[in-house]
Amino acid sequence: MKNIQRTLVLGCSLVALAGCGADEIVSPGTSGDINVNITNPAPTPTPTPTPTQSLVTPAAGCPTINSTGGLTDAGTITGPTGTWRVCTLPATVDASDTLPYVAGLLYQLGGQTFVGTDQGFASTGNNVTLTVEPGVIVFAQGSSALIVNRGNRLNANGTADRPIVWTSRDNVIGVANDNSQQQWGGVVLLGRARVSDCSTGVFNTDDTFSQNTTCQQNLEGAATTIPYGGANDADNSGSMRFNQIRFSGFELAPGNELQSLTTGGTGSGTVIENLQSFNSSDDGVEFFGGTVRVRNLAVIGASDDSIDADTGALADLDTVVVVQRTTTGDSIIELDSNNGANTPIAARPRTRLQVNNFTFVENSAGSNGAMVRARGGAALSLTNGVMNKLDGDGTFCFRIDEPETVAALIGIDSVVCDGGTTRQARGSSGVSNDQALTAVTSGTNVNLAFTITLTGVVINGTGESGVTPFAASGRSSFFAPDRTFIGAIENQAGLEAAFRNWTCNSATLNFGSATGACTTLPVYN
Repeated sequence: MKNIQRTLVLGCSLVALAGCGADEIVSPGTSGDINVNITNPAPTPTPTPTPTQSLVTPAAGCPTINSTGGLTDAGTITGPTGTWRVCTLPATVDASDTLPYVAGLLYQLGGQTFVGTDQGFASTGNNVTLTVEPGVIVFAQGSSALIVNRGNRLNANGTADRPIVWTSRDNVIGVANDNSQQQWGGVVLLGRARVSDCSTGVFNTDDTFSQNTTCQQNLEGAATTIPYGGANDADNSGSMRFNQIRFSGFELAPGNELQSLTTGGTGSGTVIENLQSFNSSDDGVEFFGGTVRVRNLAVIGASDDSIDADTGALADLDTVVVVQRTTTGDSIIELDSNNGANTPIAARPRTRLQVNNFTFVENSAGSNGAMVRARGGAALSLTNGVMNKLDGDGTFCFRIDEPETVAALIGIDSVVCDGGTTRQARGSSGVSNDQALTAVTSGTNVNLAFTITLTGVVINGTGESGVTPFAASGRSSFFAPDRTFIGAIENQAGLEAAFRNWTCNSATLNFGSATGACTTLPVYN
């Protein structure tokens, strides 16, 4: 588990992992107003002329916004999709503003870009809101990141046909490939919900929280301290619907990177739905404290853990697809809390992660030695899941560290994994392998020696379809209504309903989305 105090270094340097761009992947028979930079093959048996796709032409200029300094016209940038006008955001969005969709225009983060200023631990209401319209593309490079300060909001609500894309400069100019990563920072949402580890203040040692009025954590920058956390578990840091975050995870220092999406102390009023992380060089998503709710999450190709929750995060994730690259990746879930055998006083809130209707595909043997690793007394609930473990590697389906974590286990129910006879569960730090196995198989309909029959990488096959699902709404109202299947995707129709078109395609997982490959930009008429 990495240090929870993230150092955000000001400045911007380009890490270019150049290579040949992958071919465009488009769903057969798709239609609508999306053009992608490809030459479509002539249909058979009757050849017809191949249509010529028009390239982007730059917008005439930058729109007017309210923030001090406004948008800066940075000229144009050219790539495989054409030539775009570039409009750079100010270092701080200090007034409520909207980034409108304009054909032929890209928005750029010129460095660390802040939405508002920190409003404090006990503040109420909202100061500044940055609204991003459907179809907008924002790009950056090096350590550039978008950081939404506590007490402010990001409303980035795309649509299924026009997702919002956060990506790298290399992606724009066409030199990013299906293994590129670490090309810019990522998106950071901070809020005023509780955290369990304190940079300042005294953490709670029981569930009454009576002694904690000042516990907050910091994202430490070179010039400023950026705090998060508070006492409002229902805090609202905005909404993100139908977003792709590509090629993120710039390494600020050895072992200290951002991920596609980082949340710190965000509350349940924050809405995150239909989010894709693609090729983050660190975790796909990481939740530091707060009360987090995410629906329809796709983490593709993360180089470290795909999902990481710690420092008192109370996270419920519903309908989750994770697929690793073959060349990189650690655990799919890493879960931690400040409550382990080496911690003399347990901190509260205890980290709790609940995931329902998920499909995890391991393609890389991780150093944590397990697809799912829980430790530090964190509470874990997994329901209605399919875990496709890499054949013949040294990892386990589960690793449970410390007796406190065994005691905190909420339940594993209607979950299958192909761990064979020897790689189902591992114990560590005072937990034996047998104790770990007993803990994770004590629920209903758990089979860790299951023969996986997935098709299309993540769609249920006959084996998965035969498993009786668990009524997960009993664990969290966020999981209602109860579904009649395990896994994230029951069938082809389920793929289209939950993930198709707002996601991008890659060699790791082809969703068949009409928005095209992750290595190119969507272009709309």
